[in-house]
Amino acid sequence: MNQPDYTTDDARWAAVQRRERAADGSFWYSVRSTGVYCRPSCASRGALRANVAFHASPGAAEAAGFRPCLRCKPDQAPLEQRQAEAVARACRLIEGAEETPDLDTLAQASGMSRFHFHRVFKAHTGITPKAYADARRAERVRQALGQGAPVTEALYAAGYQSSARFYVAAGERLGMVPGRYRKGGEGETIRFALARCSLGALLVATTPRGICAILLGDDAALLLHDLRARFPQAELQEAEPGFERTLLDVVAFVDAPRIGLSLPLDVRGTAFQQRVWDALRQVPAGQTVSYAELAARLGMPQGARAVASACAANPAAIAIPCHRVVRNDGALSGYRWGVERKRKLLDREREQHD
Repeated sequence: MNQPDYTTDDARWAAVQRRERAADGSFWYSVRSTGVYCRPSCASRGALRANVAFHASPGAAEAAGFRPCLRCKPDQAPLEQRQAEAVARACRLIEGAEETPDLDTLAQASGMSRFHFHRVFKAHTGITPKAYADARRAERVRQALGQGAPVTEALYAAGYQSSARFYVAAGERLGMVPGRYRKGGEGETIRFALARCSLGALLVATTPRGICAILLGDDAALLLHDLRARFPQAELQEAEPGFERTLLDVVAFVDAPRIGLSLPLDVRGTAFQQRVWDALRQVPAGQTVSYAELAARLGMPQGARAVASACAANPAAIAIPCHRVVRNDGALSGYRWGVERKRKLLDREREQHD
């Protein structure tokens, strides 16, 4: 896409009239009748063209005798950047506190009202401040248990006031009970099977709760190594003959994505990753969505990069269809299991759709 050209006064005036956010930072404009200068996107009342002049920087506008608009604050960083910095400060505050700060404390530290801060935080991170704090506490528990700390000590050190609340959701937060997690997954049984499919080597792994991994590649040994890295202390067992039905269902799904996959999933990730993966499953076969569009659907218009990271962490190829996400210009971007596989999957889905 071509970048807008704001080198002429006519183009600048058109941008001001349309309040184009894309023009912010390219130039600033002043209004002689009010004595202030603004960003092109400022939502203040429209000015007469005869009263408007353009400037290359806030300093140039102030040197000409104009003061910054109190509404758009043109002498400060753009609003989205200020909001992102405020959210980052709140995240650091959450991460550094022994006990999770309440919403009022976080909002005050960010210079926003309680309601506005909650909305801004969710728009930039995809989750609420509480969900973020819960995820961070769970991460502290994971780290402590991974280092061999006693379960009770790990829970209280992470800020939990009682162990009961953590145990209620332990399966969701750790993928297993805390005692097993502390032992690196010891006691967790994962059954797997390897096969060849039209896209190369395929590995399907399950827990008693459902499919926990679908991996694609060129080398079956590397896929098994990947599975071991995901569950280093779990007991990996080659699946029994009865598992063939599950394996055949996945192979058939690779060849004909439109038939769907009704098998239960047991994929584990952060609260935000789970939101992205759920949204991916809503994208119909034969259609694509950009990272920016998917972020917008999640209510976080500035979250395209975070969405891309969640797609890259997807443990269940095809079942969670991250191959249906493309760049804003429609071009194929990186795919964990290879861009050529992504191309084949999309072509196959479109052919079956037609």
